[in-house]
Amino acid sequence: MDNHPSPDFRSQQFPSHSEPRVWLITAGDSPIGISVARQILAHGDYALLGLAHSVLDRDQRRRDGYDAFLAEVEEHRDEGWKQRLKSIPLDIRMMGECQSVFAEAVTTYGRVDMLLCCTSQALIGTVEELSASPHTLNLVRDQFEVNYFGPLNIIKAALPHMRREHAGHIMILSGIMAHIGTPGLGMYCAAGWALEGFCDSLAYEIAPFNVKLTILQCSIEIGILTNLVISVPPIFPAYSPANNSAPLFRGILNHLVPRLPEAQSEGVIGNATSSSWPTDQNENERVSSIESGPFSVPEIVAMHPPISSAHLEVLVSETVYAITSIGGHENPPSRHIVGQEGVASVKEKLKTVSEELEDFIQASFAVDVAADSDPPPIN
Repeated sequence: MDNHPSPDFRSQQFPSHSEPRVWLITAGDSPIGISVARQILAHGDYALLGLAHSVLDRDQRRRDGYDAFLAEVEEHRDEGWKQRLKSIPLDIRMMGECQSVFAEAVTTYGRVDMLLCCTSQALIGTVEELSASPHTLNLVRDQFEVNYFGPLNIIKAALPHMRREHAGHIMILSGIMAHIGTPGLGMYCAAGWALEGFCDSLAYEIAPFNVKLTILQCSIEIGILTNLVISVPPIFPAYSPANNSAPLFRGILNHLVPRLPEAQSEGVIGNATSSSWPTDQNENERVSSIESGPFSVPEIVAMHPPISSAHLEVLVSETVYAITSIGGHENPPSRHIVGQEGVASVKEKLKTVSEELEDFIQASFAVDVAADSDPPPIN
């Protein structure tokens, strides 16, 4: 765990290296991917960007952001940005596409020095809500396909090349939710925990080949607000705030998203109509549910949170600084927590776990004493 005072993010820093490095970024059209690509191109490195499978009615914001970045690349043509950038479609859920993209990077640039895996999405809903229908169960599977099996696919595609080259640095963009369970984010947390367990084990296996692995644990805002958010229909009134005291993450988003820039202009608020609610629900419950926010409508909601490009750049700046400062370092940390808020959260979690372990040890002592006693005679 590596924690330093907050740097000046306007001035990126890179580890020293003798020649330009080649980066493969799995989500090159994400705010993180675009910002990192901008920094490494300005630094003189090469970038191959994976472009996620796009759905027309939900991903327009992400496409617009990437188109704006390509326009910026054109403006820096004389500095060689366009010659050092290549993009290719990548569905990280498909092992074949991961192998093809990695082969394309090696064919184009001769090698891959840095693999940045930053593909993610967030599934919102309680465990019971996610079990409500075959559709929601498919969303659970897709959560793991994108957030867990996807990174495994691209890592497995990278390992043979990096092992032969006896060099390489794999960077996994994770979050503090991979250590801290959050009500309403059960599947998102579960996929994160699984990925970090895999990476912790992998790091030992690839160390003899001089291949490095770093997990970057970002704040919850980075993981949620910069990626696709999918919310399943809530079960009312069981999981309404009036009847359930658990601070469900849906409620946090319902309060946050309407306050985001461009939310009003894009019609994010008020899309639901009362006619879509079951007829056996009284009028007051319908109105109360609809007014509670865009993620409480009786249908599956999928959106990229409506944040302007300028605000996104500020939001991701600290994370991007960490990536560029650590990426390619001779002795990178195995795990880096980005931001003081994340550090405080993990410290609190570790304190809680320590207290629970003490209670467990005391309980185990009692069991051991009973087990070590002489057995009663058999009559």
